[in-house]
Parts: sequence; C-alpha cells; structure tokens
Amino acid sequence: MTHSHASHGIRRRMALALGLALAGAAGSAPALAQSAYPSKAIRLVVPFPAGGGTDLIARTVAQKLTETLKWTIVIDNRPGAGGNLGVDSVAKSPADGYTLVLGQTSNLAINPTLYPKLPYDPVKDLAPVALLSSSPIVMAVSVNSPYKTFADVVAAAKKKPNTITMGYSGNGTVAHLSSEMAQKTAGIELQHIPYKGAAQAMTDLVSGQIDIYMSSVPTLLGQVRNQKLRPLAVTSAKRSGELPDTPTLAESGYKGFDAVTWFGILAPAGTPAAVVKTLNAEINKALADPAVAAKLKSDGGDVLGGTPEQFAALLKSDIQRWGKIVKDSGATID
Repeated sequence: MTHSHASHGIRRRMALALGLALAGAAGSAPALAQSAYPSKAIRLVVPFPAGGGTDLIARTVAQKLTETLKWTIVIDNRPGAGGNLGVDSVAKSPADGYTLVLGQTSNLAINPTLYPKLPYDPVKDLAPVALLSSSPIVMAVSVNSPYKTFADVVAAAKKKPNTITMGYSGNGTVAHLSSEMAQKTAGIELQHIPYKGAAQAMTDLVSGQIDIYMSSVPTLLGQVRNQKLRPLAVTSAKRSGELPDTPTLAESGYKGFDAVTWFGILAPAGTPAAVVKTLNAEINKALADPAVAAKLKSDGGDVLGGTPEQFAALLKSDIQRWGKIVKDSGATID
C-alpha cells in the first residue's frame, strides 16, 4: 500500500520526536492483570457530532474491535467548543481504561494555543493510546457554484472582500486554520461561518446557503462522489489518493502549504500501562485488517497505527508546530 506524502510527513515527525517522549512514558499505576480487561463496556467519546469524518473513523475501528474481540464499545458523541467539551470530559474521567476519546489535531495540538483558558492539558491530562489515521483538508463548493478553481475564489474575493462565505466545523480545527492560512497567503478576506459539526454545514453547502466549506476528506468524499460537491483544492503537500484530480493549494500557486489532520485514541492520564498496552495492540491489529484499512482509505484517510510513545512524541511536536501557525495566522476564537 502506498501512503501519501501527508502520512510520510507525520511518520517522519513521529520518528524525530520519539526520543523526547521515551523518558517518563511509563505510568506508575499498578498493572492490571491483562485477562481482567475489559470486564465491561468501553465508552469511546467522539467530540464531534455523528456523521462527520471523526465519527466515521471511530465507528470503523470500534466495529472491528467489537467483531474480533466481542468487546462492547459505546460511541458517545459529545460535540461543542471545537471538540474541547468531549476531550475535557475524558480528561476528568476515571483512569481505568473504560472511558476513551478519539482526539485529533484540532483539539489536542491547536486548541492549547488558540484557547486562552483550555480546561485540560493534552500532554499532562491524557495518555496517548494509538494513532488511527490522517487526512488532508479539502476545500469544496456546491456543483452549482460559479467557482471552478481556488483562483476563481481569489479573483471574486478581491472584487468583493468579506462577502464570500467560508464554512468549517468549529473554531480551531485544522480546517479553520487552513482557511486562515489560505486567505492570508492569497491576500483575500472571506466571511467565516463556523459550524458545530459537518452534517448541517454539508446541507447548507449543497443547497447554496454557504459558498465554500473546508473539512477533512472523509467528511466530504461521499458528497463529492455523489456529484453534489466540487472539490477545489486539498491542503496536503501531495494530492489525495481518493481525489487524484484535485490540485493541492501549493499547486494552485501557494507554495509550502501542508496541513493534515490526524486522529488517535487517548485515555485519561494515569490509565494503567497494561491497559494502554492491550488497547494499543488490539487497535493496531484492527488497523492492519485489510477491510478496515480499505475502509479508512476509501474514506480518504491514510492508516497510521504505531506505539503510544510515537503518538505522544507527535502530539508534543505538533503542539509547537501548530502553536506557531496559530500565532502567525492571527486566528482567534471569537
């Protein structure tokens, strides 16, 4: 299987940062007998509404674990505050392995800089379990839109500043910052419309209530394939394998553009190392299953996997990387 440049970039950052994360990775909590876990249902909090890209990834992996291991995994959608509400609820849950969260770049690596008072510390309050996948962001319009390329958007926006509407799911998401970066790079101003989740935004985009929407490939791919939406550009350094005809923003004339969002499962800090190890091993087995890999790939994602230490290292390096982007872009949560 060939992985996109986006996932190679993540793998490279994981490897580079790994050395920093190895110290202090082992928890001091007493190890549970592995046979004892899990003895009841596991709740997997998805901090975004049902039907979006994050939700699709959670359900794909949870379904495989349920089928293979007969585990009971309950998906709990808890949207709000750019994913912060759901993540915070897990950060403050008992560290017993029965409450997990599907976090992503936005609520773990971007929000610490974007939100002046984040209720949790992603590094101190959460224990990375396993990375699942990564995806570029795609800029899309309705098939009935007059815009055929990003250049069309730029030309129109220069004639009428702050009138073209740009939607995205939640402040502080990779889509939000990619939008800010794209506008700054192109020297244009669009009118921002933040949504609580993808479902309502997609309805508004298809019906022409908003002009443009930016979200991860898994979120938009179905409507692109149904010929309801037209993708204008992707934010990764290389084209998406599932949208081979869609140019990158770099190809559209804006060099150095490389923004992807990754997804991973975390537990509350202090979760016993044996439980994290069990979860990590089983999640990696699920990701290695050809049907799961094919499903994640067909939804526009690149399968990642790896160790908890690699995930912890990527998290730390991306908090620094995105922190700089937040400051440079001037993005705010107002």
